[in-house]
Amino acid sequence: MKQGSTKKSTIELSAFSGVVWRIMFADQSKKACEPVGSPLGRFHHSEQVALYTSCSEEGASVAIQRYLKSDDAERIIVPLKVSADRIYDVRKTDFSKSASAVWQDVVEKGESAPTWQYSDAARIAGAQGMLYASRSRPDLAHLVLFDVSFGIVEQAGDAKAWISG
Repeated sequence: MKQGSTKKSTIELSAFSGVVWRIMFADQSKKACEPVGSPLGRFHHSEQVALYTSCSEEGASVAIQRYLKSDDAERIIVPLKVSADRIYDVRKTDFSKSASAVWQDVVEKGESAPTWQYSDAARIAGAQGMLYASRSRPDLAHLVLFDVSFGIVEQAGDAKAWISG
């Protein structure tokens, strides 16, 4: 599937229900079920909704490593319950590896992230989110939600302190 292609693609959507994990700054603890505030990310652009989570606490810790700074404020890890009936599992496709590519360097050059073609196709197909493999640990999975409506995502328990390392 190429970006800008007019060829109709078929995307298989399936249900996902379970607990996922989100690491965030402690002062934003009341916003655990809200989408990210950044205008661009691995699977969002142009003011699209995206809430990035991991399917395990370990996965969340691995995912955030690239974004950590030595002077960061305190972070927490929050369990979220997700119940969705239309999730695109890109891990089951031939382009699973390319969907986990580093996107930041391309965007810094003023180009579209190559990962956006997968999330854009999923959104067009009506997906509420997308499962994808961790870039650095393909044995771990992450879930990005495009729909953060109550009933699809809600906090599943108390947040706890998260310590890097």
